[in-house]
Amino acid sequence: RVLAHITKDEGLINAFNSDRDIHSSTASEIFSIPLEEVNSSQRRMAKAVNFGIAYGQGVYGLAETLQISRKESKEIIESYFAKFPGVKKYMENTVELAKEKGYVETLFGRRRYIPELYAKNPMQRSFGERAAINAPIQGTASDLVKMAMLELFEDYSEHMLLQVHDELIFEIPEDRVEEEAKQIQQVMESNVQLDVKLTVNISWGNNWSQAH
Repeated sequence: RVLAHITKDEGLINAFNSDRDIHSSTASEIFSIPLEEVNSSQRRMAKAVNFGIAYGQGVYGLAETLQISRKESKEIIESYFAKFPGVKKYMENTVELAKEKGYVETLFGRRRYIPELYAKNPMQRSFGERAAINAPIQGTASDLVKMAMLELFEDYSEHMLLQVHDELIFEIPEDRVEEEAKQIQQVMESNVQLDVKLTVNISWGNNWSQAH
């Protein structure tokens, strides 16, 4: 969702705002098949591409992840960029801008400096380019969680126990858990307005294993 907002890609934004499964929707686009005909293997490939692109993964990395040939990997990535041109434009522009400035920023202005972009070693430069692509996305997602935590801490009385990546764990009396969980969900989903809807899943149990 952050990738869709940052890249302003119409295809990704429409998929999220139409409540379509993003990985199935991506598979439908890159394999040029109707959404209802997407199988589990194609969805798995599209999921790897969606997450891989956000990490700056290239042809070789995707081929390793999916255990496919580099030729097939190249074709999938080229098809992805053809269907979601905003993503490719973002990647190219972000790397160039990072080389000019020496850093990238999250949506809320938090910086990551990337000295590897100027390294003589090609592998280090490649790492720097991937970091430049990923940091604004991953960093913005991190910012969103922290901003939600601050709002919940300041305005909400229930006991927040722990943050685990993009999940927040609360301790709530059993007789109030359903009502309180919905309030927490509402705060997290409305904390920041993006071009795509933010959605938060809720669940509960006597321990994290049950709730997860």
